[in-house]
Amino acid sequence: MKIGVPAEVKSDEYRVAMLPVGVEMLVAAGHQVLVQSNAGVGSGIADHSYLEAGAEMATAEEIFADAELIVKVKEPQPQEWPLLRSGQWLFTYFHFAADRALTEAMVAGGVTCLAYETLRDSQGRLPLLTPMSEVAGRMSIQEGAKYLERPQMGRGILLGGVPGVQPAHIMILGGGVVGANAAKIAAGFGASVAILDVNLDRLRYLDDTMPPNVNVLFSDRHMLLDQLALADLVIGAILIPGAKAPKLVRAEDLRRMRPGAVMIDVAIDQGGCFETSRPTTHHNPTYVVDEIVHYCVTNMPGAVGRTSTYALCNATLPWVMKLANSGIEASLETPGPLRESLNVHRGRVVNEAVAQAWGL
Repeated sequence: MKIGVPAEVKSDEYRVAMLPVGVEMLVAAGHQVLVQSNAGVGSGIADHSYLEAGAEMATAEEIFADAELIVKVKEPQPQEWPLLRSGQWLFTYFHFAADRALTEAMVAGGVTCLAYETLRDSQGRLPLLTPMSEVAGRMSIQEGAKYLERPQMGRGILLGGVPGVQPAHIMILGGGVVGANAAKIAAGFGASVAILDVNLDRLRYLDDTMPPNVNVLFSDRHMLLDQLALADLVIGAILIPGAKAPKLVRAEDLRRMRPGAVMIDVAIDQGGCFETSRPTTHHNPTYVVDEIVHYCVTNMPGAVGRTSTYALCNATLPWVMKLANSGIEASLETPGPLRESLNVHRGRVVNEAVAQAWGL
């Protein structure tokens, strides 16, 4: 099989979809791998590393024209849409429920889309979403600490406080992978942390495993409003796989918050869980609504390309190998994780959550 790895063109995206070791394994199995020149530079991987592993260097146009399977990190950008071919297969993050134009472009183009974020294993886990959720959860506290500083329009709060001064109060909406990783880092800073979730079993697990400065709370409308009034930093970590995130924090709720508080919407890839959220970039990451700083970067892990690339490729390579060795059609014939990843196929939306999001 001919597999293509183009350079990412999304703003401030420094990840690459394959490591040299992945190229070496695919070539050893009899496949051809085309890699765009400088695709790995943002992750500290030079072209010669790919060449030594057996890759062939190509332009983006050559990759999209020749490859049967395109492996990427982020969804195809509008400038890449004309390069796609009917019948071509793409394996990447798509987040279709947050982008109607992208969904319609992939349907109209006859492209088959396998989404990392909906690949679910036999235990119900999301193994290709998990590593980036871990990165984003940990980054959310790092970014929150920065934007709480007064020069960044924040409240001027140090997360851990100092002796005689109380620490920041951090509210985390969602106790999944993002929320748990955010809580671990926030607790390490010495902040006061509250995780809100509706899954009591998950709350019991977090209560058993988190440090003493992390409290777990059942999430309902009243608890959410109480916590917003206390919060210096709010982390939106809600996930409904493949579907739009619910808008848990309404626009009028911001009036309950302290001026200069910071909101980090990690769910922005799926449309965001704050009503006032809109996508931003690493180049221009924040904006202010009603004196509340919003950080809604859609590719947070892209900023730490080296860490994120290795974490992602460790998870994706076995599935790329399976697609290449078994053949794409054969890999999808029986129910399983790869079938779960199928979102768009032969001009139709085949993922229920995406179809419901756009009435398709």
